[in-house]
Amino acid sequence: MKMLVIYTHPNHESLSFAFLEQVLKASSANSAIDEVQVLDLYEEQFNPILFFDKDNRRRDMHRVPELEKYRQQLLWADQIVLIYPIWWGRPPAMLLGYIDRMFASGFAYKDDGKLLPEGLLKGKSVVCISSMKGPAFYPLVWLNNAHKILMKRALFQYVGIKKVKFFEFGNMENKNGKQANKLNKVYRYFHLLNK
Repeated sequence: MKMLVIYTHPNHESLSFAFLEQVLKASSANSAIDEVQVLDLYEEQFNPILFFDKDNRRRDMHRVPELEKYRQQLLWADQIVLIYPIWWGRPPAMLLGYIDRMFASGFAYKDDGKLLPEGLLKGKSVVCISSMKGPAFYPLVWLNNAHKILMKRALFQYVGIKKVKFFEFGNMENKNGKQANKLNKVYRYFHLLNK
């Protein structure tokens, strides 16, 4: 299994970074995972701004040369792992900008005029690891599960990825937030992961 880990947090002393460390540590101990690449969007200084005009058409985004190495990473990966905080009920703008630019028509899906497009990233799986200050039930009860619907239905199913796993951790700034237990849960998952 080839794994691409997309890390989206500007602080390497954050809990998100601790989750990244657990994923990498567990993956190195798992014989089912052959190779891991990490894309740190902030460290990479990824440009999240979606731009198009009459000369740079949106339908041609899948050919933008500066994004070729990122397209190759997504094609290479069997498993995509996203690690990010939940801010204002959704992933950071940096990650959303990556999604806007990378999951383009002609690369991630093919629009052939039918009711739904053909997803071109079939066969891959995704794990989303997110943390938030508020309680874990907040997105489910108050926001009608908007975060998971956005990621699973509006994005991944649209591009053909059906297997999506969520670790959505709440109360992460609370002293009694059981951070160690949550880090261990992520470690155990990736240590035992088998495609």
